[in-house]
Amino acid sequence: MNTDKYVVVDIETTGHSPVKGDRIIQLAIVTIENGTITDTYTKFVNPGRRIPMFIQDLTGISDADVVQAEPFEAYAETVFEKMQDAIFVAHNTNFDLPFLQKELQRSGLPKWQGLTMDTVELSRLLYPTAISYKLQDITADLGISLGNAHRADDDAYATAELFLRAKNDLGLLPYETLALLHKRSFQLKSDLSRLLYEETAKKRGSHHNEMDQFNGVPLKLRKNPANRKRGQYQPKTDWHNRLEEVFPNFERRESQFQMMSAIHETLENADEMVIEASTGMGKTIAYLLPAANHALATGKQVLVSTYTTHLQDQLLWNEAGIVERFIGQPVNIALIKGLGHYIDLTRFTEILYGEDESYDETFTIMQILIWLTKTSTGDLNELNVSSGGQLLLDKIRRSHTRRPGSEEKSYDFYEYALELARSADIIVTNHSYLLYQPQSSHPLLENVDAVIWDEAHQAVQSAVSQYEKTFVYTQWKYIFGQIGTSEEKQLFTKMKLAAEQTGFASAAEMVKLDMLFIGFTSIFDRISTLLSIEFSEKFKARKHKKNSLLLSEMNLDINDYTELLRLLNEWIDLAQTILQKAEMINEKPIEEKLTIAEWRYWTQELMVKAVEFSEIFVFPVNDEVSWIEGDLRSLPNSLSLYKRPFEVKSIIDKVTAPIRGDKAIIWLSGTMTVPSNERFIVNQLGVPASVPITKYEPPQDFYQGARVFVIDDMPDIQQVSQIDYIEAVADAVIRTVLVTEGRCFVLFTSQDMLRKTVELIQDTGLLDDYMLFAQGISSGSRMRLLKSFQRFQKSVLFGTNSFWEGVDVPGDALRAVVVVRLPFTSPDEPVFKAKSEMISKEGINPFLHYALPEAVLRLRQGFGRLIRSKEDQGMFIVLDRRIETKSYGQEFLNALPDVGVSKVSLEKMVTDIEHWYNKQ
Repeated sequence: MNTDKYVVVDIETTGHSPVKGDRIIQLAIVTIENGTITDTYTKFVNPGRRIPMFIQDLTGISDADVVQAEPFEAYAETVFEKMQDAIFVAHNTNFDLPFLQKELQRSGLPKWQGLTMDTVELSRLLYPTAISYKLQDITADLGISLGNAHRADDDAYATAELFLRAKNDLGLLPYETLALLHKRSFQLKSDLSRLLYEETAKKRGSHHNEMDQFNGVPLKLRKNPANRKRGQYQPKTDWHNRLEEVFPNFERRESQFQMMSAIHETLENADEMVIEASTGMGKTIAYLLPAANHALATGKQVLVSTYTTHLQDQLLWNEAGIVERFIGQPVNIALIKGLGHYIDLTRFTEILYGEDESYDETFTIMQILIWLTKTSTGDLNELNVSSGGQLLLDKIRRSHTRRPGSEEKSYDFYEYALELARSADIIVTNHSYLLYQPQSSHPLLENVDAVIWDEAHQAVQSAVSQYEKTFVYTQWKYIFGQIGTSEEKQLFTKMKLAAEQTGFASAAEMVKLDMLFIGFTSIFDRISTLLSIEFSEKFKARKHKKNSLLLSEMNLDINDYTELLRLLNEWIDLAQTILQKAEMINEKPIEEKLTIAEWRYWTQELMVKAVEFSEIFVFPVNDEVSWIEGDLRSLPNSLSLYKRPFEVKSIIDKVTAPIRGDKAIIWLSGTMTVPSNERFIVNQLGVPASVPITKYEPPQDFYQGARVFVIDDMPDIQQVSQIDYIEAVADAVIRTVLVTEGRCFVLFTSQDMLRKTVELIQDTGLLDDYMLFAQGISSGSRMRLLKSFQRFQKSVLFGTNSFWEGVDVPGDALRAVVVVRLPFTSPDEPVFKAKSEMISKEGINPFLHYALPEAVLRLRQGFGRLIRSKEDQGMFIVLDRRIETKSYGQEFLNALPDVGVSKVSLEKMVTDIEHWYNKQ
């Protein structure tokens, strides 16, 4: 075999199974020799059957394209010959090669033998921060041209260029990294070990000057924090002229300029302000420019807090350049997140020098080794790893229970982030981290002169999540399984053996530890069984398989819970004592070090669980609510208990109260009010009644492309069965999708209803030509589903709570948002139930003062998905007739922009949309 010759293959097929009659419709082979593309070979292939419509949509290859082509047998010998004495390369060899082997076999040729290299595996390894490894995504990230995705000729050529780029980038890695990679590469699924061996051999003996090293692992060299120039800057407040001077195509928005001036004044006067800035206002720039002005002029820092870390990254990378061009000089913007985002280098190197247990763990370690040569932040969220890899990431996150030593501290990424933050003009963080500041040993607010809460309404959810405690049966059982008893060959057995060999614990201590473990795990099993029995009894008359119940409605024997906690705490104390003695021994074999590191990790995990357990069961607090959830079909495995605070004002006050009146505080959001209760959000945030809410609207013609439809012949959701309503929803969605040709969001409030609707739509077959992506059904994160949805012309996305806000799909990528039912929280939802009871006791109507404003706010957020710029066009379609028939329905309509509402039948809506599209 010529190791310098590669054949890069791509095929398009009628489906995924040659055994079931699927055939190749296009084939392409690109030959690489000595690092250069030397030959391309491409053919349409007659499959002898019709090409399914969704394949035609995906590939652009029609029956007419292949009708004159030869069957595969006519090309088989040429294909086989081109593959000889070469390494087979494909973007997913597990699909292309087996399919090709079947076709070769069917043509009477022998099975091809040789090495394979998968560019999916290679890309995942070499570019571990890429959002997606689909060919069109990874090539776009790398600037590699791909004319028509899902056409074999273009795909094969792009794959060849991707392979050459990756091979070159691999050669740029330090020798030490390559050597560590090669050591593990024999566990990879394709033969990349050959590639790694060749690159390692080339680099042997070389030294990379632009790298640090920690415990033998190369790290990207860090830049020292820039020195801040304090008070040597004249503020630029002529927003209009300056922006038009710097950005010739700048779109003038009067409301944006007004907002800039108001924020500038608030910062100067150390005042407090609440802003509602509608979509399309350009609110990020509207607060960043005054913030940079203020920081540079005063020498004080401005802290900006966002809801999600995704928004943090977006703010830092997308907007920072605009700010610097406006200011006319560098602006130091530093990003800092919670401790758990950052890698624990000591913990990682402990695992690195041990034995890997699975492909996922091996592969993730290899990804991290490459990532450490490139990352400036050490933020593990940058990595795109498998679900198995996530388990490894959880083990190597920085935690409050282990502080880095003095030598390690100089390499620690969290310490570096703090250092950058201290010297920054603008600090960017998230609500959760800001709310943690009162407990932090590294307070950020000392030199901060102003705090800006972006997406401020989400501070409520952040505060709730920060103080949430959980008891999840499967998590506890997983930890128990990792530790084990003396009769099980798990971590305890390894620790016991290490203690016998090194002498850091006596036999009596290990026996006591084992007996305590058996004691509290036995009580745990008894508690779980009793909880399951009582939970089942409470719901035996109900048809729902998944249910929830307030913990106060259950009869708990507190003695069992107290005894479990006593034994668990005793075990933790002894486990930590043994750990301390083990860590004092300097000379230990690698395997023993790894065992002790694992022991430290799982002891810490049980410590966290013990605190949560005590706060849920043993020491409950009056102003918090606890509830239990479970699926009656799988108890106790499905048991989960949660505890949350009723209100968050006191939590947020810990941050805002000490600085109010002394530093500027600005709250802003696109949805800060609801018509019937303007201060619904700000009251929860603890904003004083004396602080008004200032609203900034987009230009008058901003929503000119939007239309709102209320379907008035849908069944009444409160008068028909769920299945009848789902059938009506499925029909409405199908007809909407067909008339808009896809590009629809369908928003639900229930995962169960979403699943049943999608299943019914699939059963009809009427949308078989469309790509359907459903949250909780289709694999992948929210951002992955969104990216997949945007990739296809004929696509539909079905989503629940998290798709009602924080999702941007500009332009023609989104044509319609369908609201299946008004977004009320279920009255059986435990927190809602408990809060409603508390409000009722105060003589206040919980529906009007809690349920309705919350639902109206969510509908506003749903509408915000549709129109993101004044060029956008689309339909907002409400299927729930309560918006028309109930007295409160007008509250929802009043909350929407003034775009006109058509109350029509489903048939009339379809006709109206057809006419509207014809005009376009």
